[in-house]
Amino acid sequence: MVNLGLSRVDDAVAAKHPGLEEYAACQSNAFMKGVFTFVTGTGVTFGLQLFIKRKFAYPVQWSLLVSAIVGSVASYKVTKTESQKCRDLWIFLETGQLPKDMNTDHHN
Repeated sequence: MVNLGLSRVDDAVAAKHPGLEEYAACQSNAFMKGVFTFVTGTGVTFGLQLFIKRKFAYPVQWSLLVSAIVGSVASYKVTKTESQKCRDLWIFLETGQLPKDMNTDHHN
């Protein structure tokens, strides 16, 4: 059986899709990179703001809000990019073709 998160996939479905385990591992890795990016992006942004705060005085809650927003945007972009790589991997594992090969324009 293949585990996807907390749920298990039936053996018949796993046999029908041999790349399912690799795809699940790729997606898990993409989400972990997103979480790591959020934590580090928020921390670095907050640290930079504390350093800049010496010149410009503004309340700490704005530093936290801006840091969380910057961390969220960075995390979204990283997760989106990594998830696209996983989708491309899934298409390759299922069809044997890269998505770029399937979308080529033959009218040139």
